[in-house]
Parts: sequence; structure tokens; C-alpha cells
Amino acid sequence: MTKQELINQIKQKQSFLCIGLDVDLDKIPKHLLELEDPIFEFNKQIIDATHHVAIAYKPNTAFYEAYGIKGWKSLEKTINYLNKKYPETFTIADAKRGDIGNTSTMYAKAFFDDLNFDSVTVAPYMGSDSVEPFLAFEDKFTILLALTSNKGGLDFQGLKVGNQELYKEVLKTALTWKNSDNLMFVVGATKAEYFKEIRKIVPNHFLLVPGVGAQGGNLQDVCNFGLNKDCGLLINSSRGIIYAGSDENFAKQAQEKAFELQQEMAVILDKNGIV
Repeated sequence: MTKQELINQIKQKQSFLCIGLDVDLDKIPKHLLELEDPIFEFNKQIIDATHHVAIAYKPNTAFYEAYGIKGWKSLEKTINYLNKKYPETFTIADAKRGDIGNTSTMYAKAFFDDLNFDSVTVAPYMGSDSVEPFLAFEDKFTILLALTSNKGGLDFQGLKVGNQELYKEVLKTALTWKNSDNLMFVVGATKAEYFKEIRKIVPNHFLLVPGVGAQGGNLQDVCNFGLNKDCGLLINSSRGIIYAGSDENFAKQAQEKAFELQQEMAVILDKNGIV
């Protein structure tokens, strides 16, 4: 998927909602556990119920790897289903990979060539040669961890390097890497006040924003500081949507929660002339 195709989807659906498919067998409706592949069935019903208001889906690979080969098969079936039935949606492998160059190339092939995700999350700690192999793939995006929403995020990300914080150095340095137009950045919603400074460094790149909803991030605050002329935001919600219900009507309840967020987003997009 190209950047322009993603922007077109945002305008068409009047949404910049990303739904995280973080499937925990202890939390999904119990009746699904009787099926051969409860993880895929859960995902399938969530996707079918929400695809008209979501522009992206983000499976966190840890929630699949935890179940061994069966979990990985469920992930494969999920991405294949998305690509076949809803090819207009943007797909994110939330894998947080990062290793030396030749290993990164293999990670990139796994997610871009084999599974055919549109993007993958990557840790920047090992520098340019660990990230550029991901950036080499045409019409694929590398989503670099910049400022995360977890409690310990600032333990390192907030440390001063010279006269600025480390996360700002990550942003600035990443822009010098080959094919940096293929970058997006993770910026947590629980740190909304940081978006103004971040936008000075990366005004035109998309930001993947976790933390809205269950983690306490505020959508309006994020948009006030983080929105750009193309929207430039992918707001992720996982638990607040996919676990909205716990019985046979779980997909309908997830749809209702997703619709609520999309309606808020539509107002914001309209107010900012992104139509």
C-alpha cells in the first residue's frame, strides 16, 4: 500500500482508527474455545464487524507466538483473510524487531514477502544498518519506536543527549537513513503534550499512536498536537474494542465501540478540512 492510498482510505472512511488484534484465549468469549481455531474465528468476526470504520489492523505477534505453531498459523490465516477480503485496509505486524543487518533482512522478508503485511514495528536501538533492510521494501512501511506509552518509556527515551531528549535524536537521525520516506513512528497517546515538538521534527510522517482508551490517552489532545494536513495519525485501540463484549454478541459490541471512536474522528477530520 502506498502512502496516498492510505490517505485516501482515511478520507473515504472518515476514520484513522487502527484496531489491535491482541488475542488472549483467557479473554475471548468461551464459546469460541470449542472451535478448531478460536483465535482466527475471533479475529474474523471482529474484522467483519469493524472493517467499514477501521483503516488498519495491528496484530501484536507476541499474542500469537505465545501459542506456538498453532498461534503462528492463526496469524497467517488472519493476514491472509485481511489481504483477500479487505485489501484496502492497512496492516501492521506489531513485532518490534531489531537486529543486525542480515538478520533484519530475514525479519523483513518474513513479514513483507511471506506474510505480506504492509508494515512492521521496529526497535531503533541498533541503528541504521538494523533498520534500513526493512526500509528497502517498496510500498512497505517501517514503524520505528520513538516515544512509547508504557510506564518505563522515559527511562531511556527521555534521557538527554546533548541538549535534547534521546527520542528526538532517534527521530532526527532516522530521517537521514536511506528510504526514510518509508518510515512511520510510534508515539504514545499518554504523552500527548510531546506531539507538538515531535511534529516540528517529522511534520509529514504518519504516527502510530497506542494508548487511547484503556491506557488513558485522550483522542482530542493527541489530535490537537499531532494532526497534520493528511491526518498523519493512526490511532490504535485494542482492548477497548475487541473485549467490549464477552458473549455471543461480542463482535456487535466491538462494532459499537469502534463506531463511537470513528464518529469522533469524523468530526475532527471535518473540522480540520481533511475530506
